[in-house]
Order: sequence, then C-alpha cells, then structure tokens
Amino acid sequence: MEIKELIERPEIEQNNKLNAAYSQLKNLLSELRKREIPTEILNAIDQEVDKVNGFSGSDKELPKQIRNSQSLILSLVKKELNVVPKGHFQTLWMVLGMTTFGIPFGVVFGLTLGNMAFFAIGIPMGLSIGLAIGAGMDKKAQEEGRQLDIEIKA
Repeated sequence: MEIKELIERPEIEQNNKLNAAYSQLKNLLSELRKREIPTEILNAIDQEVDKVNGFSGSDKELPKQIRNSQSLILSLVKKELNVVPKGHFQTLWMVLGMTTFGIPFGVVFGLTLGNMAFFAIGIPMGLSIGLAIGAGMDKKAQEEGRQLDIEIKA
C-alpha cells in the first residue's frame, strides 16, 4: 500500500505562500513514500491527505489545513517511527538551550556582576549551546537513517 497523492490545484499557482506550503507537503509525502511504513500509520497519513484533497474552503483557509495536516503527519511519524526532518533537533534545542541554559546563565551573570542588565548575556550563550546539542542529535539521526531528506520551513 502506498501513500495517496495530493491532487493538483492550478489555482494555488498565483499564491506564493500557499504554493510553498503545498509543495512542502508534497515533498514530505514523497520522502515518506521512500520508507517502509506500517499500514496503520499509512492509513492515518492517507486520512490527512484526504482532508487536504477534499478541502472545499477558501484559499485563505487552505494553508492552515495544509499546516495542520503536515504537523499531524510529522508528529505521527516522529512518535511511531522515530523519523524526523532535517534540522528538527537543532530547531528544538535552540529554544530549549535559551530557556534551560541561557536564562540561568544570565541570572548568574546579572547577580555576580551586580547588574541585572547582564542577564541578556546568557541568552546567546544558551542559544549556542542548544544549537550545538541539536546539531549533534541531527547528525546522529542522519547516521542512524532516521532523518528525512527534507527541511520543514515554518
């Protein structure tokens, strides 16, 4: 059994944002077709493809449906198959680094130097640490074959 195809929509050609979202979902589905996926996960992916294919709302609402379906597909694939897109961990750990490392470092700098204005120094430090951790995790996922050959843009 194979993942269903997205139907061609000639009306999206004029809307760059919509076209980009549609193309990204199409590329994601293409990458998933290259993998061995269990039937129950295939059925869930096909349901999301059917939602996008059967969408009858306006062109302003279609990108939201595409993003929702893409997010559900990505979270399902990550949870069930432990497969992630390129840069997934780097994006995740960038935020985690700023909050888990950057803020505490900033507080320590601010209190040590007696001026809480130095609090802001910790944020870029945490960002750097997070990016390094995320890049390492992305590299490990690639080496283990758990990484899709697509980068998801927000």
